[in-house]
Amino acid sequence: MIVQIKDVGLKRNGQWILQNINWEINKGENWILYGLNGAGKTALLNMICAYYHPTVGRMEVLGKVFGKAELGGALRRKIGLVSNRLQQNLYESDSAFEIVLSGAYASIGLYESPTPEIRNKAIEIMGKLGSLSYADRPYNSLSQGERQRILIGRALMVNPELIILDEPATGLDFLAREQLLDTISELVNENSSIIYVTHHVEEILPVFSHTFLLKEGEEFSSGYTKEMLTSKNMSSFFSLPVEIIWNNERPLLARRSSLIEN
Repeated sequence: MIVQIKDVGLKRNGQWILQNINWEINKGENWILYGLNGAGKTALLNMICAYYHPTVGRMEVLGKVFGKAELGGALRRKIGLVSNRLQQNLYESDSAFEIVLSGAYASIGLYESPTPEIRNKAIEIMGKLGSLSYADRPYNSLSQGERQRILIGRALMVNPELIILDEPATGLDFLAREQLLDTISELVNENSSIIYVTHHVEEILPVFSHTFLLKEGEEFSSGYTKEMLTSKNMSSFFSLPVEIIWNNERPLLARRSSLIEN
C-alpha cells in the first residue's frame, strides 16, 4: 500500500480545510488528484508529505502510520515532489545539473561533493529526460518546460516510491505542455506510483487509471478515471451541465450548452 487515508480531516486556524477524506493508492497505481482552485489539493499533498498531520482519522504513507512512526525527512526522502513551491525556493544561479544532483541529498542547493555514482546517475536521468543539452546552464535561464524537466530529474534521484507532480504544466503553452506530458508518460513503472495534480481535464493521460475528485475540502468521488470522468458525474461535480468527450483516450471538457449552440 502506497497511501491509505481513512476518515481524515484537517483543521487549520480553527477552520476545517479537509473533511471525510478516504483514499487508497496501491503500488503501481497512478492517480489524478483533480480539484478546482481552493479545493484543498495543496493541504492534502502537505499531509501526504507529512508537513501536516491529520486532525482526525487514520493516515499511512509508504508504511509509515501517522502518530506512530517517525516521519518528516525520512518519509519525504521516499517521495519525489515536483511543485511550483519547490521551484520558488531553488537557487536560480545553480546550474541545471547541480539542481538535479541536489535531489540525491534532498537539499536546496548542493553542499556536498557528489560521488561518481551520483553524478553518473544524474547524467543518466537527464539523458532520459532530454535535458543534457542544457545541463550547464543556470536554472534562471531555462524555459518553464525545461525547468519542469529539471525538477522531475531532481525528484527521480532518490528512486522514489511515490512521485507527486503538483500542476507541472502550469504556465506552459500547448506544445510545451504536450512535450512534458509525453515525458511524464515515460516515467510510469511498476515500482512506483504517481499522483498528478491538476484542474485541467485535458492534461489527464491514459496512464492515469484512477482519479480522486476533491471538492470544497471533501472527497466528491474516486475510482477508475473513465468512471469518474463522465458527463453526468462531472456535471454534478461542477453543478453545471458539462460534456466529457474522449478522443484518443484523452478527455476534453466543454459546457453542454455551447455544444448545442455549435
